[in-house]
Amino acid sequence: MSTRFENKVAVVTGAAQGIGEAYARALAAEGASVVVADLNTEAGEKVAADIGGLFVRTDVSSAESAAAMVEATVAAYGGIDLLVNNAAIYGDMQFDLLISVDWDYYRRFMSVNMDGALVMTRACYPLMQQRGGGSIVNQSSTAAYLYSGFYGLAKVGVNGLTHQLAHELGGMNIRVNAIAPGPTDTQATRTQAGDAAKDLVKGLALKRMGQPEDMVGACLFLLSDEAAWVTGQIIAVDGGQTFRA
Repeated sequence: MSTRFENKVAVVTGAAQGIGEAYARALAAEGASVVVADLNTEAGEKVAADIGGLFVRTDVSSAESAAAMVEATVAAYGGIDLLVNNAAIYGDMQFDLLISVDWDYYRRFMSVNMDGALVMTRACYPLMQQRGGGSIVNQSSTAAYLYSGFYGLAKVGVNGLTHQLAHELGGMNIRVNAIAPGPTDTQATRTQAGDAAKDLVKGLALKRMGQPEDMVGACLFLLSDEAAWVTGQIIAVDGGQTFRA
C-alpha cells in the first residue's frame, strides 16, 4: 500500500459525506493524518473515527471557525501540509435566477461556495509555509463552463481564486490547483437532479455518471510530490463532458 502521504497532515473540508469523504478516506489510506472539517457533526465524527482522523466542526465561511480548526489541528498533529477545499452548499441548494435569487441567500451561498476556499486558505497557508510548503486543491465544477446560475458563478470564482492564489503562494512553495468534477453520483446530486441526472449522461463521452472515487486519483496526484511543478491548473474529471481547446 502506498504511503506517499506519511507524516503529512491533510485538512479536508466537507468531508463528512460525498466526494469529500472519498478524499479523506483515500488520504488516510495513504498515510496522512486527516482532519475532517465539516458542519455535520454526526457524520463527520463517524468518518474521522473510521479513518483514525480528527473531526473539527468547521464553518468555512467564518474566519473565526477556520482559525479554531487550525488551532485544533496544530494541537493534535503539529501543523498542516495539505488542504482540500471541498465544502459547499449543494445538496439543499435553492434553484433560482441570478436576477431574482434572494440577496441574503445569495450572499450566504457565495460565502461558502466561493469565499470559503479563500477563508480556509488564509487560515492554513502560514502553517504550510512553516513546514516548507504544501499543496491546496480546490473543488471547482464543470458548472463553471456551463449555464448553471449562481452555482456556476461560484465555481468560476473558485477557478479565479485558484489562479491568483497559485501566484501569491508559489514563492512559499505552496501549490494551488483545482478539480472540476462533472455529473457525479452523490446523494446531493440525486437530491438536486433526481431522474434528470440520467439525461446528463447522454452528453458525456463516457456514458455513465461519475462516482466520488473517480475524483480521488486526480486529487491525490495534485496533492502529492508527483505534481511538484503543477500549479494554477483546473483539472476536469468529467467523463468528457467539457472540451476546451
